[in-house]
Amino acid sequence: MKILVLPKPREGVSRQAMEQHAAAEIQAVLALYAHDVVRELYVRGDQSGRVVLVLEAPSVEDAREALATLPFTRLELIDFDLIPLAPFAGLIRAAQPAQAAQRAS
Repeated sequence: MKILVLPKPREGVSRQAMEQHAAAEIQAVLALYAHDVVRELYVRGDQSGRVVLVLEAPSVEDAREALATLPFTRLELIDFDLIPLAPFAGLIRAAQPAQAAQRAS
């Protein structure tokens, strides 16, 4: 299952506190990437320095457990919004009438 992860600093956490542990956080994210947990990594275009991750995990709870290994999480510097993603079936349904018409002709 793909899971969109939107990290957000906890209330009252300074940028300086996060920067102090940034190198360890990056190494931990790279380890999750090497283990095929983190599949995609982006920077938000609308918020400087904010990252967006796409994880591959059996469940949202498994993704939450993987994120719990990160230094920012262990140090309670950051929270996450986790959004499970599913394939968009609308394209398949829209294509079915066209495919049926092609077979009929």
